[in-house]
Amino acid sequence: MTYDPASFEAYIEANRDRFLNEFGQFIAQPSVAAQKRGVREMAALVAARLDATGAEVTLSETEGSPIVFAEQGPPDAPRTLLIYNHYDVQPEDPLDRWKSPPFEMTIRDGRIYGRGVADDKGELLSRIQAVGAWRATQGELPVRIKWVIEGEEEEGSHHLNGWARAHAAQLQADGILWEGAGYDEEGRPMFGTGVKGDAYFELRCKGPSHDLHSSVAPMVPNPAWRLVWALSTLKDQDETITVDGYLDHVAPLTDAEWAAIDALPMEFEAMRERWGIDSWLTGADDFHARRRYISEPTLTISGIHSGYTGAGSKTVLPAEAMVKLDFRLVPDLTPELAQDLLRQHLDRRGFTDISITMLGGEAPAKSPLGSLVERAAVAASQDAWQKTPVMFPWFAGSGPMHSLSTRLGIPVIFAGATWHPNARAHSPNENIYVEDYFRSMQFMGAFIHRFATLPAEVIDSA
Repeated sequence: MTYDPASFEAYIEANRDRFLNEFGQFIAQPSVAAQKRGVREMAALVAARLDATGAEVTLSETEGSPIVFAEQGPPDAPRTLLIYNHYDVQPEDPLDRWKSPPFEMTIRDGRIYGRGVADDKGELLSRIQAVGAWRATQGELPVRIKWVIEGEEEEGSHHLNGWARAHAAQLQADGILWEGAGYDEEGRPMFGTGVKGDAYFELRCKGPSHDLHSSVAPMVPNPAWRLVWALSTLKDQDETITVDGYLDHVAPLTDAEWAAIDALPMEFEAMRERWGIDSWLTGADDFHARRRYISEPTLTISGIHSGYTGAGSKTVLPAEAMVKLDFRLVPDLTPELAQDLLRQHLDRRGFTDISITMLGGEAPAKSPLGSLVERAAVAASQDAWQKTPVMFPWFAGSGPMHSLSTRLGIPVIFAGATWHPNARAHSPNENIYVEDYFRSMQFMGAFIHRFATLPAEVIDSA
């Protein structure tokens, strides 16, 4: 198979305005998963864009948002690539922090601003446009491509797991190209072959039927104190998770995995400056901070509320207290195990009155090193950008990778161009660089070529 990158990239250059206009349409369509706002309209827009590239598209219904599934390329192609992205976005709040409307493409100082441009509409659409550019300049695809594009990733992909189980035979592939990656402060591409898992819980403690005058505090249980006391048993002041038996389930890392973590270049000083902090947690040095960041499970208080929190004073004993907890999971932890151990831990200490509701969860996932899809991504980075990516054994973030990769036995790679250190995903003024949008297409062309032509196994020349 021949690949002419010059004609491919010339086509992209000639269609820059059209591609950006299409991107503006994606940005302008709200698709806020948490509020079920605009998700169906966004799914239809994605389906239409895929249809324009010649794909066979199905809007697959779930009990939540529809999953866009599409196939294209020769049915008898020697290799099949599965591509995962999502079309939903985070809420745009707080609106007063945006310098331009969140659902309107704004380009200033070489960046594209808008909700979802980084996470994940930029990578999604640039991949679709790159496939269209391939067919326009190179002819038929050399591989079979299957697209899985969901609309609930920002809520925990509640229905993807069941959908993937039901469509397991249809989803079989030789590798998965996961939603995009990016680069660090020094411009080094950062790719990865796995993710931490996640479990998100809401804990509630109820007291009297309504807020009471605080003078009754000597007689009436205060749910806010109950919740604070319960939380204080989950983690100690050395930042060690103390949920009974929890850390016993963490699988030890191999020497090779530790070596891969220790080899990761990270711009520690730039990171501290960007985040406005002077030191790492517990005063850790850079070496140990990196090890903790990649290897350890987490337990984070993401939000807490009780009683009166407005201006001035209001002396009340609150009727209810609530906290949201985010657990990042490493092998061999699972969302179900985290919930069971948390419930047992609280019950042993008399906190049976505190309810636990799981709001979402994903098991951790990691892929074997040296897979075809990983090697194709590395080669494509070298072809397109003349850069060898930094390879993370897994990223500290989470996503529904386990459902499509680990459970189905398909190797996976995070690889892309649109994420940069100040992309502000999930925050006001989310942005990507204009040139990175087109670099993503450039990479995609090189990746398709490499995925189609590299040998299935590493050949030992010795």
